[in-house]
Amino acid sequence: MRNLNLLCVLTLVLCAATAFAQTSKPRTIVTTDGELDDVDSFIRLLLHANEFSIEGLIISSSQWHYKGDGKGTKFISEMEMTKQMYGERTELRWPGEQWIYNLIDAYGKVQPNLKLHSPDFPTAEYLRSVTRIGNIDFEGEMEKDTEGSDFIKAKLLDSNPEPLYLQVWGGTNTIARSLKSIEDHYKNTPQWKTIYKRICNKAIIYAILDQDATYRKYISVNWPDIKIYYNANQFWCFAYFWKRAVPKELHPYLEGKFMGPILNNNGPLLKMYYSYGDGNPPAGEIEDIYSDPEKIKSNMWGSFTQYDFISEGDSPAFFHLIDAGLDNLNNPHYGGWGGRLVQSATAPNRWEDGDLAMDYNPYTQQMDKAYPQTRWVEVLQNEFAARAAWCVQPYNEANHPPVVRLKHAHRLNVKRGSKIVLQAKATDADGNKLNYRWWQYDEVDSYSGKVVLNDPAKPTLKFVVPSDAKAGDDIHLVVSVTDTGSPALTRYARVVLQVND
Repeated sequence: MRNLNLLCVLTLVLCAATAFAQTSKPRTIVTTDGELDDVDSFIRLLLHANEFSIEGLIISSSQWHYKGDGKGTKFISEMEMTKQMYGERTELRWPGEQWIYNLIDAYGKVQPNLKLHSPDFPTAEYLRSVTRIGNIDFEGEMEKDTEGSDFIKAKLLDSNPEPLYLQVWGGTNTIARSLKSIEDHYKNTPQWKTIYKRICNKAIIYAILDQDATYRKYISVNWPDIKIYYNANQFWCFAYFWKRAVPKELHPYLEGKFMGPILNNNGPLLKMYYSYGDGNPPAGEIEDIYSDPEKIKSNMWGSFTQYDFISEGDSPAFFHLIDAGLDNLNNPHYGGWGGRLVQSATAPNRWEDGDLAMDYNPYTQQMDKAYPQTRWVEVLQNEFAARAAWCVQPYNEANHPPVVRLKHAHRLNVKRGSKIVLQAKATDADGNKLNYRWWQYDEVDSYSGKVVLNDPAKPTLKFVVPSDAKAGDDIHLVVSVTDTGSPALTRYARVVLQVND
């Protein structure tokens, strides 16, 4: 008989390939309306530019920001909130277009130092070469082709079959225009069916709210098979509303004591990051309630002190693309740095947050719509601090994240009552001590119970598959590995157990 203390024999199999196969760094195009939180998200994007392939940076419009046509044409928003707030306008809070080039130029000054930490940071010259102006005259304007829409169109039609993540930081109108141009060109031709399928297999839209009506009125109607990841709740913990969305215990990671040194000590790019009371009025704002040290003491978002975080409401769109070891890129329902999204029961190509994507918030002891994003605040802010330091520090004075591997497959078939041993192995380029923590992401499980984890602070985890698990249930176990560098950095590995009879 087998020794009961030994690992029982398991059949280790990889699960079926997911629908969104990814063989290289994720391709992405960012569309942005240039709001102050877009500026801050853009700076953090640049600090992570080695993690994905930035294939386009497109300035677009939104319900909050549009340029006007320069002819005095008046416009009323299609979105009820901005219709009530601003009425008829010829333009609205337009920050201009130069801001993006100024940020790229500042990035160019620190990029040589960033390359000391990763050779994959692109040059500023490359980023300038993929920057375009899209449809910016009015909210939702998609009547004419622009350099930005033509650029997106060409990328959608190129021969690269890898997924192309279209980040929507403002309105979807420039993306909608690119799709409309493709439709106009191919709709009544023999190639249409092939072209339509190719685009739908490639394009994945990650939208932070609806900031114009073009997705609802055009894209969802004419391109229903394009996948969309829709974040309407979870992003708030990184947006203006953060003081109410984030538990007070995590506020220190967003307050001036933490943020100030990051912004002031790490070179010209971080100096351009908007924070409360920094004396730097955001471009285009009708009323500046952010930079004035007096006005920040009480405004519509709360009471703040100098260098407090304002907003990066769009950052979850690229957090989703960072490979931290959580396997969320191809499985948005798994949860990761960009939050957790659940497939819609009525629109199978739509993944969304909301009531079905809530996680348990241990600070409030309640289920929470924002917590699938909030749970990563500490880790992401430490990552921000470390990468900001990469702008100025040599490699041997900075901290770098550990690398985590499993000694077995990431997906395992198991039997009820089986004794299981999971083993992780992590390394750290800086020679820091590593701390392990295994935990069950039970909100993601189809298994409804809790797994008893013995010694979860060790690289090797031993446990028994619960006897009440049903055939077909899955159980998600994650190992977090955090180094002892300053700031401490974390990476992960996820094991998905599929329960068989």
